[in-house]
Amino acid sequence: MDLASLRGSAEVLKVAARHDVYPFIDPKVHYDAQTLAGRVVLITGASRGIGLETALHFVRAGASLTIVARKQEALDASRDTILRERPSAQVFTFPADVRDVKKAEEAVAATVTRFGRLDILVANAGSLRASFQPFASEDPTKWWEIMEVNIRGTYNFIHFAVPELQKTKGRIVMTSSRAAQLRIPCSSEYCTSKHTLIRFAEFISIEYPDLKVFCVHPGTVATELTVEYEGRASRDEDSPALCAAAILYLISGRADYLSGRYVAATWDLGEVERDWKEKIVSQEALVSKLHIPQ
Repeated sequence: MDLASLRGSAEVLKVAARHDVYPFIDPKVHYDAQTLAGRVVLITGASRGIGLETALHFVRAGASLTIVARKQEALDASRDTILRERPSAQVFTFPADVRDVKKAEEAVAATVTRFGRLDILVANAGSLRASFQPFASEDPTKWWEIMEVNIRGTYNFIHFAVPELQKTKGRIVMTSSRAAQLRIPCSSEYCTSKHTLIRFAEFISIEYPDLKVFCVHPGTVATELTVEYEGRASRDEDSPALCAAAILYLISGRADYLSGRYVAATWDLGEVERDWKEKIVSQEALVSKLHIPQ
């Protein structure tokens, strides 16, 4: 698949592309200062890949964690990985299918019962499927399953987290994708679901202005999902640590002007701040809207 030839491929912010952690978002400042000490973070899709890497970055900065995934065995393995990294970390596991409304409610409630508060939600759980058929040739139930996981699964946790996050003036991160901006043939369910999250982030920022919310493209990272989707891992060139460090930067308070917007972890966020911040704010950019040629 040649991404450069797809519709939407030119819809990018013209800044340097980053593929690994760089000085402007170096997480060491958070580690050294323990900037998240006393903060509580809930992460869905935390048993592998970007979710697990993000969990590791947060505990290094002093956070207490609730990690959510479907299988307890996978969560236990993730907790062991985290505790090997930081033996003193407070890590609570909660198995749940993010599509289950009741389980989402219980996970948030259990987090608050365990830690007394909730400061940050990272809604990372997602799904994609390599069917590569026009949508009318697919099983409609399977097509809709992707929407259920990516949209409803994200919504469920945000819905129940918002009342707690309002108490702490908290932060929300949703994992989107560059595919949200692309029109990839035979991938309508995935692209549409990830695009929908961008609009949802806009509504959260309008309806709950005390909260900060970021819709993040994590980069092209070699995970089980992307390898299945691409059919190979050769294109996967971005470090999972890049996304985790970018998320730490975004929730730090240094980039609140990006709240309610689409952000790519692969953008040089120093250049974004220096060269584009004023335009992004004044032109209400990085949101879903009609572009009317002048």
